[in-house]
Amino acid sequence: MKICLVQSDIAWGDPQANFAHLDTLLAGAPKADLYVLPEMFTTGFATLEGATVEQEPSVGLAWMQRKAAKLKAAVAGSVALQTPSGKCANRFFFVRPDGSYEHYDKRHLFGYGGEGERFQGGQRRVVVEYGGVRFLLAVCYDVRFPVWLRNRDDYDAILLVASWPDVRRFAWDTLSRARAIENACYLAAVNRVGTDPACSYNGGTTFIGPFGETLAAVQYLTRLKVNRDREGYVRVTLDTEGYRARREDTLIRLANRMANRALRTGRKVSLEPMNPYERRIIHYALQPVEGIST
Repeated sequence: MKICLVQSDIAWGDPQANFAHLDTLLAGAPKADLYVLPEMFTTGFATLEGATVEQEPSVGLAWMQRKAAKLKAAVAGSVALQTPSGKCANRFFFVRPDGSYEHYDKRHLFGYGGEGERFQGGQRRVVVEYGGVRFLLAVCYDVRFPVWLRNRDDYDAILLVASWPDVRRFAWDTLSRARAIENACYLAAVNRVGTDPACSYNGGTTFIGPFGETLAAVQYLTRLKVNRDREGYVRVTLDTEGYRARREDTLIRLANRMANRALRTGRKVSLEPMNPYERRIIHYALQPVEGIST
């Protein structure tokens, strides 16, 4: 699967201007199966009273459906949406080429930015399967909560969209990498650039592998510091089946090697922390080995 991560500026409170701008950006983007946009890409981080939010039916969702049909690809991104409850939702839509969609409402609201006053947090995790890949949807501040994002062997990759300010950029880089490593998964993280009335943003859009390696990043396309906070996109190829097969082979060889050590020394052997999927591989590999319990 080819994924295009779109790092863009966002016009404050002006959905139509943002649609027109993204039309231009996507027209020049590389062909992909999935395009991922930043958090609240239609309005900016509209958390304070008076800031523009969408009303139902969502104009952002309608634009995404048209764009997905035209691109013959999925489109994902979050919008600020007024709900019938009177509260707003930071709603992450994942739209398929046929117009069908699933959504996730951001669970962890950024209280310091006023999000907790105007918005209501979601209550359920959402995993979307598309093109043979299982994606866990997450929005910005969610990345600070590892228990919420824990891999229960129910996803292959995290899609993380954000409006993360430049003053906390080091935390963004560190936390994104940590979530990929601890869950042994891929992580596609899309952040915006530009400014709004409260903050400035310098990107950091990146694609991280299960071992914490940066597989692609917008700012890595050039080493010039002046370009670090500019718009752009990067396309990556995600091969979860190939990774899982290689990882399973590695774990089986590790299990057998550690079992031989335990039998030879008569001592217990401890392995590094693993997610449930990886632990199950170890258990199954060693079940037939006489004298070994796991």
